[in-house]
Amino acid sequence: MFGRSATTPSQPLDVIPDGVPVLSRGRHRNPRKGACFMEMASYLAGERWSDHPKCTHPVLASLARCVNDALGDARRQELAMMIPEVVGLNPDDRRVAPALMRRAALVALPIASAERQNVMALAVMGAERHLNDIEGRDPQALSEEARTALAHVPGAEKWARDFVRRVGTRDLRADAAAKVVSLAVNGIARACVDDPSAQLVSLLRDSIDETKAIKASSESAAPAPAPVEMEESAARSASDLPRATSR
Repeated sequence: MFGRSATTPSQPLDVIPDGVPVLSRGRHRNPRKGACFMEMASYLAGERWSDHPKCTHPVLASLARCVNDALGDARRQELAMMIPEVVGLNPDDRRVAPALMRRAALVALPIASAERQNVMALAVMGAERHLNDIEGRDPQALSEEARTALAHVPGAEKWARDFVRRVGTRDLRADAAAKVVSLAVNGIARACVDDPSAQLVSLLRDSIDETKAIKASSESAAPAPAPVEMEESAARSASDLPRATSR
C-alpha cells in the first residue's frame, strides 16, 4: 500500500498459534481470499464481511487498516490477538477522533520525513485545540507531551503556529482525522529508523487502549438509570395521592 514493506523483524513469527487468523494486506472479497484486521473484526461482530464494519470507531478502524497494510507478512500476525478488542469499540464521544489523531501524529512527528513534519505538527496542535474545546480548557494550552514533541521540530512547530494564526482550526470530522492517521502511519512506515514495524504495532495497541479509556470514562459519567424497584415504588406512591375533585 505504501510502496515498500516495513523492516523485517529480527525474530519473525514463524509459527502462528492454532485458531489465530493469518492476516494479509488489502481488501478481500471473502474469507477464502484472505482477511485483513478489520475484515476479521466484521466477522467476529457478526456483520457483513467488510473492512469498514460498524462495530469499530471509524478513526480507529482506519488506523487498524493502515497498520495492517504497512506491516510485513510476519510482523502483521502480531495484530491478530487485538482484533476481538475492537469489536464493539465505537464510543459516541467527541474526544475519540482528536485523541487518536493526536496519538498517531505524535508518534510520526519526530521520525517522519521533513515534508510530513509540518502536517504532523499541525495535526498535534489541531487535535489539542479540539480536546481543549471539548473539555473546557484554554484553547491555546498544550499538553506536556505535545510541547516536548514540538520542541524537537522547531521549524515544523513554527509553520504550524503560523498556519493556525492565519487560517485557524475547523470542526474536526472523523474522515479528516482518519486521513491524518493514514498520513501518520505512512510516515512511520517510511521512516529511517531501526524498526518502524514495532512503532506501528505499539501505536495500534496504545490507540485501542486510549479508545477503551475514553469509552469507560463516558460510561461512568453517564447518569445511572433509576432502579426498577425505585420506579415501581414511585409509581405506587403517586397512585396513593389524593385526587382532586371537580366542583
